[in-house]
Amino acid sequence: MLCLATRRNPRPPLCVRKTRKEVADQLAVLIAKTKAGLPLAVESWTLERFAEHWLKHVVGPRLRPSTLSSYRETLRLHVHPTLGRINLRALTPTHVRTLLANKAADGLGARSVQIIHSTLRTMLSEAMREELIERNVATVVRPPSVQRVEVQPWSTEEASRFLAASADHRLHALFAVRVALGLRKGELLALRWDDVDLEGGVVHVRQNVQRLPEVGLVFGPPKSNKSRRTIPLPAASARVLRTHRANQAAEALALGPAWVDSRLVFTSAVGTVIEPRNLTRFFDDLIAKAGVRRIRFHDLRHTCASLLLAQNVPARIVMEILGHSQLAMTTDLYSHVMPTALRAAADAMDHVLVQPN
Repeated sequence: MLCLATRRNPRPPLCVRKTRKEVADQLAVLIAKTKAGLPLAVESWTLERFAEHWLKHVVGPRLRPSTLSSYRETLRLHVHPTLGRINLRALTPTHVRTLLANKAADGLGARSVQIIHSTLRTMLSEAMREELIERNVATVVRPPSVQRVEVQPWSTEEASRFLAASADHRLHALFAVRVALGLRKGELLALRWDDVDLEGGVVHVRQNVQRLPEVGLVFGPPKSNKSRRTIPLPAASARVLRTHRANQAAEALALGPAWVDSRLVFTSAVGTVIEPRNLTRFFDDLIAKAGVRRIRFHDLRHTCASLLLAQNVPARIVMEILGHSQLAMTTDLYSHVMPTALRAAADAMDHVLVQPN
């Protein structure tokens, strides 16, 4: 017989009949959990305390720094102030539902509220696996739906006007590659000359850079496995990059020891990684110079996809170029330009099915 004193009622002890093997197995589990930072008394876990364990021991070793930072900031800013001191086992769907409703009422966007819900759901799923709770209350609560805004990329004429206006800018090649290949901002800023094969005409996307709160600029792997990709380089883009490489070499020679040899394709004026906010400022200034419709820098990626689809490039190929993880992501985002490709497919089928007279 094994007698265990509970935290709430240490006297008299709770006695449960156990075999020696069952006792040994249970003790081994308790020891393993203790080493992993889990307390023996489940009742002592607050949501905030479990979140610290989850970030450090569970997701910390396997997630990209940017994802881990996003989880940490979401919990610190939005979850802990309201739910942090609540006992993990006392958490209810009403707690979660009220939190999300209050955040929406405070003006937080639907997508941001969704992220709060997703973070809670993911973390509580781990608490279930650790047998700290019997159910994941976040799965009971429905997050708000996000109204998808139709992407409004540049037309061919607008993209051409912008690139012409940026021709004398030291980062002209960056904007030209962005339009041609649709690389993400972090992928562009982390691109190294070792990743560019001008002779073979390909670009290898192997890393990403992001600014993380309280950390700074951090290099890491691309967003997903699909984001790690090799993209054929258009001949026009290869020519632009050759000119850019020669100009960069001239800048390095002029600065001498002050130049930082980062081996990055696109750099600041002294060779270091470009601050993402500065890139956005350069882009806005060039839009004003070109006199074209104002869009976000991210919309250059959408412009690339739309131009490819408008040229009847298959959506599957566009997906591979952009590094989307699923084909549905590509077709959903660019459904507004898909009718052109669909009409071309229907016309092609007509040629196959039309019977000669």
